[in-house]
Amino acid sequence: SAYAVRLYELLIAWRSTGQTPVIELEEFRKKIGVLDDEYTRMGNFKDRVLHLAIAQVNEFTDITVKYEQHKKGRSIYGLSFSFKQKKNVNKPNQEARDQNTSDIFTKLTDAQRHLFANKLSELPEMSKYSQGTESYPQFAVRIAEMLLDAEKFKELYPYLVKVGFQTK
Repeated sequence: SAYAVRLYELLIAWRSTGQTPVIELEEFRKKIGVLDDEYTRMGNFKDRVLHLAIAQVNEFTDITVKYEQHKKGRSIYGLSFSFKQKKNVNKPNQEARDQNTSDIFTKLTDAQRHLFANKLSELPEMSKYSQGTESYPQFAVRIAEMLLDAEKFKELYPYLVKVGFQTK
């Protein structure tokens, strides 16, 4: 549902903490797209919007969500959510995987890619990849782009190990 999509987007903004602060009910209704005159009774809102959205987020996304309602007296004034990343059961076995396969290159951040590219640009063995009169910084930029390609990454892997690259 559209509510589930908006709830997921709202939660992912808090991915680093795994929980949201208390969101006032009116603000929450606006954020997920419920109009002021829709589902005015809390029971209807919970059944047709909140529980439905949470069930769909839990079933179809990479997180599992729980919510907590916050009350003042007998009335609910806000909601807070906590969520966890699902454990991916379809992940390949890390020990059985060949360390030289091309999927290890996806673990490099841009900063790491550029760091290793700078180190690689100064290796004498890398001269065969150099193009004429390019400077070390220009060569490093080109190597960083090469590291984005899985095949080139596999080709450069022995040199990466030589300059300190390690897989966990």
